[in-house]
Amino acid sequence: MTIRVGVGGWTFEPWRGVFYPPGLAHKRELEFAAQALTAIEINATYYGRQKPQSWRNWAAAVPDGFVFSLKASRYCTQRKVLAESGDSIRMFVEQGFTELGDKLGPINWQLAERKVFDRDDFARFLDLIPEQQDGMKLRHALEVRDASFADAAFLDLARERNMAVVFADSEKFPRIDEQTSDFTYARLQRAVEEIETGYDAATLDQWAMQVKAWADGGRGVFVYFISGAKVRNPTAAQALIARLEA
Repeated sequence: MTIRVGVGGWTFEPWRGVFYPPGLAHKRELEFAAQALTAIEINATYYGRQKPQSWRNWAAAVPDGFVFSLKASRYCTQRKVLAESGDSIRMFVEQGFTELGDKLGPINWQLAERKVFDRDDFARFLDLIPEQQDGMKLRHALEVRDASFADAAFLDLARERNMAVVFADSEKFPRIDEQTSDFTYARLQRAVEEIETGYDAATLDQWAMQVKAWADGGRGVFVYFISGAKVRNPTAAQALIARLEA
């Protein structure tokens, strides 16, 4: 089984002196994070295209086995009519992220908070998302944030295309715990600042058991500590990694 655990991004000022050692050069923060974690979800791709050289630099900065997940562009996902995002999807997938090679993880297509499920529109949207780019197979995760997606028709669309439904542990968004792909993609969003590791020991133990259950049978698992008390997310990820390796 392959389990990867990480956080969203690596540039966050409050991590300096808490997660990152005091005095660490900012340009070395990715290198440091990649030694402590096993994955990072890149948020910058949600806001804009990245340069091919940036992808190459990021790939060179992390060890073998490390992966980057990407958030799909907001111009693809934050639309009233998703089926009209074809040009934006093409621009997103052609930006050069295949330069990451085997360090490319799943792409997270995060929908708008108030986007409700419309089967026809959503099916047409999914048909626009390519299965490969530059000869590389792509993996896709669907982060839906409205309760209307707790619908068998939505799950069927995801299964037909081998796309994962993001498991969101959140006070704000629905939790859909359904396996629709050959990998699981989870975003844990309840870290609290009062606890150094973001979650208490018992909760982290429970998450370790859940992650192992998802991975049973060889399923790949990607777990990201996102939002909540963001300053605690790296230590939460490290604590989970330690439990999984024990």
